[in-house]
Amino acid sequence: MTNQKNNITIFAPATVANVNCGFDTLGFALEGIGDTMVFTKVPTPGVRITQVTGADIPLETSQNVAGVAAQAMLDGVQADFGVEIAIHKRIRPGSGIGSSSASAAGAVFGVNQLLDKPLSLSELTQYAMKGEAIASGQEHADNVAPCLYGGITLVTGYDPLHIVALPVPELYVGILHPHIKIATKDAREILPKHIPLKDAIAQTQYLSGFVAALYTQDTQLLENSIKDVLITPYRKALIPYYDELENLAKDQECFAFGISGSGPSLFSLSRKKEHIDNYLTQSKQLFAQQGLEVDAYASKINTSGCTLC
Repeated sequence: MTNQKNNITIFAPATVANVNCGFDTLGFALEGIGDTMVFTKVPTPGVRITQVTGADIPLETSQNVAGVAAQAMLDGVQADFGVEIAIHKRIRPGSGIGSSSASAAGAVFGVNQLLDKPLSLSELTQYAMKGEAIASGQEHADNVAPCLYGGITLVTGYDPLHIVALPVPELYVGILHPHIKIATKDAREILPKHIPLKDAIAQTQYLSGFVAALYTQDTQLLENSIKDVLITPYRKALIPYYDELENLAKDQECFAFGISGSGPSLFSLSRKKEHIDNYLTQSKQLFAQQGLEVDAYASKINTSGCTLC
């Protein structure tokens, strides 16, 4: 791959957001699943999307999440140059593993490589959120932050934006992506506008326990904390055979299971790769018996985030 100052190629990883207990707050990056993007620095101001492969998404800068994020960043730093971007999608749009976020985060990461005075990861996240809003209708960082930072990230506030990089345990991740589409905007619309106080308390306890478990390396607390009483009970109806797949994950000793982002992808966690492999094999068999297509990936948590190729 070319890696020159005016022409670079980057990799932007897929991500899992929410992680059950941290809606719009938690996320982690995946290994081996992601998009590549090629950036060319040009004298003409502005952003031009020159090519998109692997997905049917707009080339128009104002309609493309990468274009919006990159343009916001160029405007913000008052750059005296423009950028041409070629996007090679390996993450299916609408998959629930951060397809739009990879484009937005990858865009600002790439532009940052072309700057003489690069910005911080926090500053990049703010610009990436501008692009993410095109896809989801709202600026949020639970996908773009882990895509940029790598590892597991926690959004502790938006005004001002504050991201915490959390300790990363040795875990294996299973990703199951049924070939159905769930738009992020639609998945948000089905959520209740008001929640019971007891559920808010429980969810706060789960998120607090999750963070504490990572710092104290308390494995039992971690397993007990990756739960969700706010979002999954409503969204799981959008995903075929959700309950059956959750039972399969439990049978194969995966200690966590849930919806990745707004779905339809599902994530599972285990400390042993064989548990993940067995779960994915049985899940694929279930979908095959029903005549449905599904993609399956086994991964570890990616601690690098966006990288130069």
